[in-house]
Amino acid sequence: MLEVYALISKIIKTRSTVLILGESGVGKELVASAIHYNSSEASKPFVTFNCAALPESVIESELFGHEKGAFTGADKPRKGRFEEADGGTIFLDEIGELSLPIQAKLLRVLQERTIERVGSNQKIRIDIRVIAATNRDLKQMASEGKFREDLYYRLNVFPIVIPPLRDRNSDIIALAEFFVSSFARQFGKEITAISQSAQEMLLVYPWPGNVRELENVIERAVILVDENVIDGDDLPLSLQSSVAPEATKQAGLVAKVNSVEYGMIVEALTAHKGNITATAESLSLTRRTLSLKMQKFGMNYKHYR
Repeated sequence: MLEVYALISKIIKTRSTVLILGESGVGKELVASAIHYNSSEASKPFVTFNCAALPESVIESELFGHEKGAFTGADKPRKGRFEEADGGTIFLDEIGELSLPIQAKLLRVLQERTIERVGSNQKIRIDIRVIAATNRDLKQMASEGKFREDLYYRLNVFPIVIPPLRDRNSDIIALAEFFVSSFARQFGKEITAISQSAQEMLLVYPWPGNVRELENVIERAVILVDENVIDGDDLPLSLQSSVAPEATKQAGLVAKVNSVEYGMIVEALTAHKGNITATAESLSLTRRTLSLKMQKFGMNYKHYR
């Protein structure tokens, strides 16, 4: 995730459109909120909208607002999410689920920075950053006619790919500790640590539900624990029985080695401004070996230039 953090540090200095890509549950909204709350617009609205959560007939009114009498039940004017986000950021999750007609209206927002409420032809100017997210291949969808190609290129100004949690072992404990602190505060408990055995279980489990599943597991553990340390017994049986004890220790060791190796490569790439040859020499590696390691970690030398 160090590469993702590096990208966040660059994009917060701009108001450019961001497209966050990754599997369900990897933490796309966390990244979107990190971009907003570390930008100069942190005090302005951060509005989230799940494009798959409502029927198509409701989405247009929710996003763009409506005027009185625009449809049955519209007894007064109402702002949509775009107007609510004016001056700040709107996060459109599951953008690939929007219908083609709504995509056309979103394209107009990105091009003109104006919206029209349902039932009105008056253009309302808005100043927003749009952050979109999806777990789908929008480029493939565009080639199949299921997603507007012009909208795809408008959204894909600054893509950020979030790897699944199973490929981010070095993040698991840090995220778990963050969730422990958050839920302990929420439930009025004093929890000081996660035991070594519990940490090893967290590191070995493949996390098919990604960050969302980890958050749920930690919430459950915080509710159940009676002591001030979360132990392996406080975790679900699926984590406790996922591997044998020896395999757990081995996986924990591999995760630590990967974390150190990843950090060294990031540090070297940063020092040499993305120069592969110089980076490889500083790490006593061949260019091919370095390239293979970067491929394993999903790293791109261009992000360090």
